[in-house]
Amino acid sequence: MKKIQIINGPNLNLLGKREPTVYGSASFESYLDELRARYPQCEIAYYQSNIEGEMINKIHEVGFDYDGIIMNAGAYTHTSIALHDAIKAVNTPVVEVHISNVHARESFRHVSMISAACKGVILGFGLDSYRLALEALI
Repeated sequence: MKKIQIINGPNLNLLGKREPTVYGSASFESYLDELRARYPQCEIAYYQSNIEGEMINKIHEVGFDYDGIIMNAGAYTHTSIALHDAIKAVNTPVVEVHISNVHARESFRHVSMISAACKGVILGFGLDSYRLALEALI
């Protein structure tokens, strides 16, 4: 059974409530239930933190034992060299995801500090970006 860790960053705990025109009206927990039902061959763990250091600790914790990490670093995507370095420090492949098409938004969202350390990037498909990332890791 493949072990996949999803890591969501700041403000993603508010999915379903925060800017529904950008992020949709579903909570991540309800979407996670759908993912787990659709992919019973995978053990899908979920972690969310608004704190950069806690996200780094989670990468370190699973980054040598899991088969893949799906990471939506939220706003840290555009600022965190530390997350970039943590991704590079582990063996587990990481797929960067974004719910919205960040290139259709504010210009400061057009640059990712973590993309170069990741296996790939999927963005703009709503919550389905996570499913596409999971397919890529399988």
